[in-house]
Amino acid sequence: MARREPHDSTTHSRPHVLIIVQNLPVPLDRRVWLECQTLVTRGYQVSVICPLGPGDAAFEHLDGVDIYKYKPAPEAEGLAGFAWEFAYSWVRTAWLSLAVRRRSGRFDVMQACNPPDTYWLLALLWRIAGVKFVFDHHDLNPELFRSRFGEPEGFLKKLEYRALLWLERRSFRTADRIISTNESYKAIAVRRGDRDASEVTVVRSGPDTEQMRPIYPEHPRPADTVNLVYVGIMGPQDGVDQVLHVVDELVHRRGRTNVTATLLGFGDCLESLKAEATALHLDDFVTFTGRVDRVQMAEHLSRSDIGLCPDPRTPLNDVSTMNKTMEYMAYALPSVAFDLAETVVSGDNTVLYAPSGDFSAFVDEVERLIDDPVLRARLGRAARKRAHEIMDWRPQAEAYVGVFDELTGHHVDVPAVPTTPVLPAVDPQGRRYVDLTDDRAFYSYLIARDHAQIELVGVASPVGAASHAGSVHRTEAAY
Repeated sequence: MARREPHDSTTHSRPHVLIIVQNLPVPLDRRVWLECQTLVTRGYQVSVICPLGPGDAAFEHLDGVDIYKYKPAPEAEGLAGFAWEFAYSWVRTAWLSLAVRRRSGRFDVMQACNPPDTYWLLALLWRIAGVKFVFDHHDLNPELFRSRFGEPEGFLKKLEYRALLWLERRSFRTADRIISTNESYKAIAVRRGDRDASEVTVVRSGPDTEQMRPIYPEHPRPADTVNLVYVGIMGPQDGVDQVLHVVDELVHRRGRTNVTATLLGFGDCLESLKAEATALHLDDFVTFTGRVDRVQMAEHLSRSDIGLCPDPRTPLNDVSTMNKTMEYMAYALPSVAFDLAETVVSGDNTVLYAPSGDFSAFVDEVERLIDDPVLRARLGRAARKRAHEIMDWRPQAEAYVGVFDELTGHHVDVPAVPTTPVLPAVDPQGRRYVDLTDDRAFYSYLIARDHAQIELVGVASPVGAASHAGSVHRTEAAY
């Protein structure tokens, strides 16, 4: 958890970046928080405007970042509800942008993270004061519309769809620079936004693999169980109900009564998913955690056996990068996914894929991993290696901060994310990290997950052995 620091209201000469997020609080939004920390490391002053999360303060200064929060609008229903939510959030954000200017000083660049595609208008207003605009393109709202409602038919649906395309185009056209999460999104920004490819920078939502490392969890589960895990938003387009059907198939039809599943996250479908789990008689096999922080995520992903990516092929999902895939990879967790274009780019040959829409094939791949702990270990090891060497946030951070260096003329010879030469052996909660440089210990962990702390290294508890009590030196090849 980010620490609280006293706010320093001194005016700084360093460039000031204001980041706007509407769909998640910060620092809960992992990508945005990594962006914030990257800018701070490079010497920027950073402020954020976002909605309040449960228990949040209206203003916080965390790890060098000023965070201004507003009470979110009630959950939207229907076109009128979404219009009200967007208008309400826009007005609250615009008002807080004045508070940022008053309290934290003049800002030089405004970055808006979609959804929604509405903050281009605020950028135009601030452009009068010389503020430049970066559009951080997280989602494709026209594709989201088609994924939820199908191809638009009828006057009203076609009008809504065209409005989304128009708002997206205004965001593209207003931006001084565009940041896209993958090459598929970049291609759309170039084509639909009529922008030159040089004006669009790809910054993948890679994990910080120095922070995201498997641990020996505090609460081991029974050794005779196999735990499936899902982490992410639970919306209609995410296919989370398929996780329940996978468990139902394994437990009630294939006799795998030792299988359990943990679903981490929240969203529009959470309550209906809980009701469906009850209707399927899965209450003894499925756990819903609700919203989780990084501490809880590390615990669950380190003690689970198989990650699930149930996202179906839709116009949105096929070209979107799924954070869950790379989070599983960072924690050396083997996973099963449908063969979506960008999911295959992320996971390559470290993930098992089923043809999109083939539920039986998906369950078969899960069962294959259940029966083959050696395959789980091999894929987990390969996934961790790919996450660390190829998908890590560090090269993404250099690309990201380079956009702001170019816009502001700010150049400091400092890495965007400092590399730690000696990694800590325990996390801030006192949980021991798996030693990824020790082939024997790492392999044992991958075979038995949370049981490895007892079975291989001869340690009676996660903080026991003297040989693991010190710091762990980086050995890239071992990852």
